[in-house]
Amino acid sequence: MESPMPLTARALLLDMDGTLVNSDAVVERYWRIWAAEQGLDPDAVLQVVHGRQAHATMAALLPDRPVERNLADNRWMLERETTDLDGVVPITGAPAFMAALDGLPHALVTSADDGLARARMGAAGLPLPAVLVTAERVGVSKPDPEGFLKGAAELGFAPGDCVVFEDSEVGIAAGRAAGMRVVGVGPRAAAHAPDAHVTDLAQVRIEALPGEDGLRLHLAD
Repeated sequence: MESPMPLTARALLLDMDGTLVNSDAVVERYWRIWAAEQGLDPDAVLQVVHGRQAHATMAALLPDRPVERNLADNRWMLERETTDLDGVVPITGAPAFMAALDGLPHALVTSADDGLARARMGAAGLPLPAVLVTAERVGVSKPDPEGFLKGAAELGFAPGDCVVFEDSEVGIAAGRAAGMRVVGVGPRAAAHAPDAHVTDLAQVRIEALPGEDGLRLHLAD
C-alpha cells in the first residue's frame, strides 16, 4: 500500500552504503580489527561507524588521538575496503530504483572516497550517477551538510527542491541541516526521525513528472 501523500522533488541526493549498497559485512570486518587494536569494544564501535568518514569516527571515539594517526588509519581502511568486496550486494530494490532514475536529476553523496564508491557500486551492479560527491570533494564529513549542498548545487537545484535518501543518523542529520527532506532507508534510519521511512528501496516508486517538473516519490507504508 502506498503512502497517501507522495513526495515531489526536482532532484534526489543518494547516500551509498546502507542506502543503495549493503556493505555491512566488509565494514564490520575492518572496524572490528581496528577496534581490537585500540582496546575498544568492537560491538560498541560498530554502533557509531556508519555514515561518517572513518577518520571522523576515529576522532569521535578517541578525541585525544593525534589527527595524523586517524588519517593514516583512514588510508589503511580505505585500501582494504576497496579491494575486499566479499559480501557487497545491492540493497533490495536498488537496481530497479536506479534504473527508474535514469535521465532524472540525481547525485551520489557518500563518505566513501572515489575509488571505494566506484568499487562498491560496481560490485553491487549499480550505475554511477553523473554527479559524484565523494570524501575527497568535501572539507567536513557528515553530519555537516557540505556534501549534500554541493550535490544540489552541481545539479543546479535549491536545497529545498531536493530529497535525500539516507540510512544513518549522521546522514539524516546532514540532510536535515542542508534544508532538505529526508527519506530514511532501512532499520538504522527508523530511529532518527526522517521525514519518511521505507524498509528498502523496493518500497519506492518513482514517477517522472511532465517537462522539467521533476519527479514524484510514491512510498509504501
